[in-house]
Amino acid sequence: EVQLVESGGGLVQAGGSLRLSCAASGFTFDVNAIGWFRQAPGKEREGVSCITRSDGSTYYRDSVKGRFTISSDNAKNTVYLQMNSLKPEDTAVYYCAAASGPQYSCTYYLSYGMHYWGKGTLVTVSS
Repeated sequence: EVQLVESGGGLVQAGGSLRLSCAASGFTFDVNAIGWFRQAPGKEREGVSCITRSDGSTYYRDSVKGRFTISSDNAKNTVYLQMNSLKPEDTAVYYCAAASGPQYSCTYYLSYGMHYWGKGTLVTVSS
């Protein structure tokens, strides 16, 4: 079992920055991919970014490319999502999720399902 705890959300003006953290605990040695998802009010949850633990490869959805950066501190079992140039449309609850199993690319798990989820952290971007 893996536990995930997000932090770093808050209220920021458009153009501002936030850094989200996802701290993992438990059987983290088995985790192969960690991703960030978000869900805005009235919308479906969407995958934002992910990182593959085995090779460090990353993925970003088109709407955040060039603005968001995902990184991992394996010693701290923590994954970060640096969010710059925030827009009102980035407003959502952001969830951290992790997958264990075969060492596929994180995009596989982003599409086919993560195994562990955090409770989310709210990001609000005002215009």
